[in-house]
Amino acid sequence: MHKINIGLTEQQRHGVMNLLNQDLADAYVLLVKTKKYHWDVVGPQFRTLHKLWEEHYQELTINIDKIAERIRTLGCYPIGTMAGFLSLATLKEHSGKIPTATRMVTQLVEDHEQIIRNLRNHIDQCGEEFHDQGSADFLTGLMEKHEEMAWMLRSFMEGEALESDGQKQAGGTKVPVGV
Repeated sequence: MHKINIGLTEQQRHGVMNLLNQDLADAYVLLVKTKKYHWDVVGPQFRTLHKLWEEHYQELTINIDKIAERIRTLGCYPIGTMAGFLSLATLKEHSGKIPTATRMVTQLVEDHEQIIRNLRNHIDQCGEEFHDQGSADFLTGLMEKHEEMAWMLRSFMEGEALESDGQKQAGGTKVPVGV
């Protein structure tokens, strides 16, 4: 076998692989949850959420493939079993009763936010501990995609009336959104 010589030690590459495998596991659990909610959602927002979650699980599928390919780029192998995913994931499976549409959205927001927090930590570790700026950059792009999906889901739950300039009314006074 050809020795990999990309400026990272074997220990650094394996350290990054461990982080990426956790990210892969979380992405897979989130994919399964998103697919399940896509199938099970009911209520007045069915069509909107059904379509949104279809977009999300398609994006998650692409991301999963990219994470696995990044692991292979480093000369390592991604996990690929449900048992492996569940043992490494920080997200929990959803089992039991089917939640309401609003609870589904809330759970997915919480999962995306957990992944975002994990990715921030992994970005720092890749750059500072393992000196792999390529993987840090890769994870930054992945984090931005999760931030966008979380924003879309949070926006679905927010129902405040806003002015066209991004201000909301608070006791007759305009207040910048997010304040």
